[in-house]
Amino acid sequence: MAITVHCDIVSAEAEIFSGLVELVVAHGSLGDLGIAPGHAPLITELKPGPIRLVKQGGEQEVYYISGGFLEVQPNMVKVLADTVIRAGDLDEAAAQTALKEAEKALQGKGAEFDYSSAAARLAEAAAQLRTVQQVRKKYGG
Repeated sequence: MAITVHCDIVSAEAEIFSGLVELVVAHGSLGDLGIAPGHAPLITELKPGPIRLVKQGGEQEVYYISGGFLEVQPNMVKVLADTVIRAGDLDEAAAQTALKEAEKALQGKGAEFDYSSAAARLAEAAAQLRTVQQVRKKYGG
């Protein structure tokens, strides 16, 4: 049996996943991270996008996170995020609609325009769409 480490994925609402994993792949602020058992201790910011778990036995699960933090300790990996959605539960059509609406909002700037809010909505919609497409392409989900 492969070497594993305990992983928790926690959102603001609930604990989403808790179990043994062989690998955690997430999108950090400086690029993709692969966390395996024995990884050096680390705390890093996570960008919106997919997080992939290779569970004990090789089964894979993919989640979408809206951003957050990843902490690695010798016997534990913890992901803290505002929003966590199982990738299979994401609605591709809704993500495409949200992406188009965010792009439209950025183009139609008015006097009351909040650029940072519109840019954040655009980034989140694009990350959700990227997650759905990645799952479909790589994992047949």
